[in-house]
Amino acid sequence: LRILVTILNENDNFPVFPQPNITRQVPEDTEVDTVIVAREEVTATDADLDTIYYELTTTVQNTDGYFAIRGLNNPEIYLQTALDYDKFNSTTLLLYARDKPVTSPEPTHTTTATITIIIKQSDTRAPWFLPCTQLHNNTSVCISSPYSGRVNISEMSTDPLLLEPGPIYAVDPDYTISDRIVYRIVGGNTNEVFSVDADTGNLTMNKIVTSLDPFLLQVMATQVSNVRKYSVATVEIKVINKSNFPPYFEKEVYNGTVFVGLPQRSFVYQAGDPSTPLVITAMDQDFPDV
Repeated sequence: LRILVTILNENDNFPVFPQPNITRQVPEDTEVDTVIVAREEVTATDADLDTIYYELTTTVQNTDGYFAIRGLNNPEIYLQTALDYDKFNSTTLLLYARDKPVTSPEPTHTTTATITIIIKQSDTRAPWFLPCTQLHNNTSVCISSPYSGRVNISEMSTDPLLLEPGPIYAVDPDYTISDRIVYRIVGGNTNEVFSVDADTGNLTMNKIVTSLDPFLLQVMATQVSNVRKYSVATVEIKVINKSNFPPYFEKEVYNGTVFVGLPQRSFVYQAGDPSTPLVITAMDQDFPDV
């Protein structure tokens, strides 16, 4: 008697990943569509020789949509959306491997691989002059105001000039890199009157000013390791006549008269002379002709 026995394959094995835990460091400026984890590193095997179906999710809030797999049966992980270190600097992905489609009514064996992504900050931004204001709470843009100061005509100052809203100072906004900043004047320095310290940004005078014409300096801040990363700030220097005397009033006491019932912005008149408006006058010996 000849008996033919056929052995049927029972779906009793789970898919197996070659590495259940993977860590990748990804530069912030990585181009979209770049492969982060190669297909062969995350392709699961199944002793039952079933077709494997993959799904990728993230466990960190607000990091959805940045990484994806190529397809339902292709687990290659790639960058789908441009990264921003200020939004998040790490995330954890879960890659599921199933031996049946998610919608299958049959029993399914599922295995999970954990992929840890660490974002490395890149040198993507030019220096920021401080103080500055972030634009609409966008941490990638910070707008600074012009600097301003003044010098006396025909007078040489040996100390660094006092500026508003503060001294010339710039930082590398890519703070984990924090490249050193150097300064130089690139415009508006007529007759080389001023100079800026390359390391500190202090603005000093090289010679006296003989004209009341103001200066509109352009100061550049550049990263030492990347000269293409630079910013330019405007520094307005007004030239004034030296003030040796405080202003003073012509009288110590002024007396005036007002009438009941007058509307707002009505004149106040001199006491004893209701036809002459009261005028308060100040003088300054530094400006006798004004």
